[in-house]
Amino acid sequence: MSNDTLADFERTEFSAHGRTAPVYRLGSGPAVVVISEMPGITPKVADFARTVAGIGCTAVMPHLFGADGKDPMDARIPALGAMATITRAIVPACISREFTVLATGKSSPVVTWLRALAAQEHERCGGPGVGAIGMCFTGGFALAMAADDRLIAPVLSQPSLPFAMSGRRARSIDIDPADLEKVRGRCAAGDLTVLGLRFQGDRMCPSARFGWLREQLGDAFTAVELPDSSANPDAMGPPHSVVTEGLIDEPGQPTRAALDEVLDLFRRRLLTPA
Repeated sequence: MSNDTLADFERTEFSAHGRTAPVYRLGSGPAVVVISEMPGITPKVADFARTVAGIGCTAVMPHLFGADGKDPMDARIPALGAMATITRAIVPACISREFTVLATGKSSPVVTWLRALAAQEHERCGGPGVGAIGMCFTGGFALAMAADDRLIAPVLSQPSLPFAMSGRRARSIDIDPADLEKVRGRCAAGDLTVLGLRFQGDRMCPSARFGWLREQLGDAFTAVELPDSSANPDAMGPPHSVVTEGLIDEPGQPTRAALDEVLDLFRRRLLTPA
């Protein structure tokens, strides 16, 4: 896959809480905020956003890090090029005050900006609320965003923060206690369903994290845990990114079934008349 110009997306700037960044939009209907994984808005992330737009939603991709549209494998030596692209994105993010990388029980500060973006998109696009999917580094952002009642369809795809460097960090996710309490209350009231995706052998998103989420959210948390053998063998590295790099977009493939569960959640919560 080559670099993606993102020419079919509308590009604007969004400012809130002292942060201004590009936002890419495609489609019409209720908004779904697509929060990219490392190293940024890759062609596979953009294709996922196009799929979301294809079901009748407005896909909203904010820039958080990296080079928008760049294929990490687009280099003379693909593996080395991918590592360089990821390093250029992850090092600034890890030292940025916008992201909480190691601390437990703390939402990343950029979540406040994402909530403001979701609020604007809800006003712009209408519908019963907003959906969001976070991936890898941003996986937990969608859960923290759900402390706002307008976020009604959160998806956590291989949530990887805080880095699981200890058992305590593995049994946690990047969300403030106050935000988690609000989310738990919404789940208990039947107002919120949270979907989580991971490959079973993924050490960046360990099984203990999903076990902890089940304890915190109860039956409102649905976990989709796929065998590593179901991941796209052409993806670089061990199985990790369920709906992007690891996706085999063919009928009958477990990763395609996982993608369908994500789309079905957005349909039920955002497109089905009350």
